[in-house]
Amino acid sequence: MSDNENNDVRAVVLLSGGLDSTTVLALARHEGYRCYCLSFAYGQRQTVELERARLIAKKIGSVDHLVLHLELDKIGGSALTSAIDVPKKRTEAEMKETIPVTYVPGRNTIFLSHAVAWAEVLGAFDIFIGINAVDFSGYPDCRPEYLSAFEKVANLGTRAGVEEIQALKIHAPLMNLSKKEIILKGTEMGIDYGLTHSCYDPDRRGRACGVCDACQLRLKGFADAGLRDPVQYQYAQDK
Repeated sequence: MSDNENNDVRAVVLLSGGLDSTTVLALARHEGYRCYCLSFAYGQRQTVELERARLIAKKIGSVDHLVLHLELDKIGGSALTSAIDVPKKRTEAEMKETIPVTYVPGRNTIFLSHAVAWAEVLGAFDIFIGINAVDFSGYPDCRPEYLSAFEKVANLGTRAGVEEIQALKIHAPLMNLSKKEIILKGTEMGIDYGLTHSCYDPDRRGRACGVCDACQLRLKGFADAGLRDPVQYQYAQDK
């Protein structure tokens, strides 16, 4: 336990139920923060991730877990929130060519804005998010320059920032790590990655498809780490 926990230093942690956000929650807890997890039911097709988020928040140890309901599916424009096919079996080169249709317009800006609001109420000055600029699908709101700009906006638009009580800090500890490095770090902390969900297009039983961008990046990360992904896929993994 660190001095942070002794001093009741609070943090809001964006928790999707995926591999990255779960690792971030574990890291924040390891650093001694009292964590308040924030998840969103935003009209996404992969609602199984919310079930996993609830289990993960309880298992790793959050003070509170808030699930907010948004209707981004009414805005649409993404394969995750509307009737657009999720890309499958793409190569890494294809993933990097253009911003994919699985990008949800404004998602991280919307999520972080809610996190800032809750942090103000809680008296928290730290927000953790699991965005990554190495093994990712080209989303514009997963870049370091985006996060830096949002942090400035947050401090300009909050009471704590304007009254110079304390600057709000947005932490993205996985920003420059590969999936392999993230998985190894989480494994060292004892994370049960079998609880997590990353797939963009699971079946009705919640099993991962294994061929969408998120699944392929995840599977490659485990393979590079010399480990077997413990989640259930719609097909048997090669040994």
